[in-house]
Amino acid sequence: MQLSHYKHAWRYIDHSNADFSPLLSFAYDDTLCSLAGKYPSQAFLRSWVHRNTVVLGIQDSRLPLIKEGISFLNEKGFDVIVRNSGGLAVVLDTGILNVSLVVKEQNMFSIDDGYDLMYHFIKSSLNEVTVEAKEIVGSYCPGSYDLSVNGKKFAGISQRRMRGGVAIQIYLCVTGSGSERASLIRDFYTHATGQEKPKFNYPKIVPNTMASLSELLSKKIDTASMMNRLLTTLVRLEGTVIASHLLQEEEALFAHYADRIVERNRKVLEN
Repeated sequence: MQLSHYKHAWRYIDHSNADFSPLLSFAYDDTLCSLAGKYPSQAFLRSWVHRNTVVLGIQDSRLPLIKEGISFLNEKGFDVIVRNSGGLAVVLDTGILNVSLVVKEQNMFSIDDGYDLMYHFIKSSLNEVTVEAKEIVGSYCPGSYDLSVNGKKFAGISQRRMRGGVAIQIYLCVTGSGSERASLIRDFYTHATGQEKPKFNYPKIVPNTMASLSELLSKKIDTASMMNRLLTTLVRLEGTVIASHLLQEEEALFAHYADRIVERNRKVLEN
């Protein structure tokens, strides 16, 4: 599946200077999924950057000593939330660029099609290096579509499907130390499991399997310049990208999803 398959304009929503909870980013993507499903001609690109937060998967929230794990992260200066899309624990900070492609879930649009769409988008934007899509054992939130350069992971992809739309979400480690972020998640799992045996096999993290793009490219790059690359690629492939925001009638839909995800997160963390 290629981006060039989509022949309509993309609405670009920029939340790269977000001053709201990362929970609301997932509510925004739910809103855009619903809109993409309802209006087939609409597709969305959304960028989002948040301050220090560890986003847990549902499985992470069920670790035997999860409260101790969360306390450890809080002591390190990180908030904790639980997301509604797939995957395990990941780090958000100002050196991490998150990008969502939100499109209509068409017939024969498989899970792998969604991953391929994002992979080719990122690969086309980083043409000075060879970007591979394969599981990087030892990374946090490992998966078959981990994106790496020379065997070091810099990005992971997840998906959220609802209301006829699909949000393909990627976190891109742009600046900072990939291994330091990996060490944080490794230590979280140590605190959240202790000597107990969890109900799932959490990743055994090897910090040096992860790096940021600034480390891998050996050049100055930040979240803003990376986003400019992505926008340039989208314009080249698609031709039309329109800066946008939620319209007044769309804000009510967002408020609905925001209330729902905040309440769901509260219940998960309380349990």
